[in-house]
Amino acid sequence: MKGADGMLPHYTPEDEIPAIVSALETTGAVIIEDLLPEAVIAGLNQDLRPEFDREGHLYQNAFNGHQTLRVGGVTKYSTHFSDFLLEPTVLAVADAVLKPHCDVYQVGSTTAIEILPGEKAQVLHADDACYPSHLIPFELQISALWALDDFTEENGATRVVPRERACEEPEQVPEEDVVQAVMPKGSVVIYLGSTLHGGGANRSSEPRKAVVNTYCLGWLRQEENQYLTLTREDVSSQSEAMRRMLGFQAHGPYLGVWPEDPDGLWYET
Repeated sequence: MKGADGMLPHYTPEDEIPAIVSALETTGAVIIEDLLPEAVIAGLNQDLRPEFDREGHLYQNAFNGHQTLRVGGVTKYSTHFSDFLLEPTVLAVADAVLKPHCDVYQVGSTTAIEILPGEKAQVLHADDACYPSHLIPFELQISALWALDDFTEENGATRVVPRERACEEPEQVPEEDVVQAVMPKGSVVIYLGSTLHGGGANRSSEPRKAVVNTYCLGWLRQEENQYLTLTREDVSSQSEAMRRMLGFQAHGPYLGVWPEDPDGLWYET
């Protein structure tokens, strides 16, 4: 592990999962460098380019930014996305944080983000705000945000408020308490659902691309409705592990069951 004052903890794929999880629970966010190869990153970037150009502008607003492109439902646009969603090191971290509170967990949302030059810093927020998280004494989800370009201070590297510096009112966080997830392409910043964060200002001359997904407890409703986002053909083309992660399975024997279960696998956890 490497890191210094003003930086998030950085790890490599060779570091032990318990150490990564401990730092995540203490700091609220960790970076694991160089988890995916260039070919996978390039493949997803190539698949997403026409979608950014086609629909990315539709989600521009005060929260998402007016110089930022976004694409949801990433699964249907690229076969490479499964390499991100099912990456073993990230899933091992998710297992440690989420599995004590559920039988299975699932994807909550999937979003590709391209921050264009001139974009301002996004408002700080927590991803678990879609749930009544203030009523629950444990984390409901974690997020994995992948760098599809090098993340730098100049091009909008994600801004994070470490847990020890957080406060109940995000707008009251002093700027000196915010750090950036500077990391090379192919790396991931994993952060808790309760961690305050936001996209950075892009002061460079090039766009900064990322793809982010959340993993939420299996007994929660998913933020992004995969049952409507994906067609039957989209789902059937996925591996079993991918279908399950997308939410096409029951949580235990009683929640989310499907009476027309064709092969008996829907009920297994």
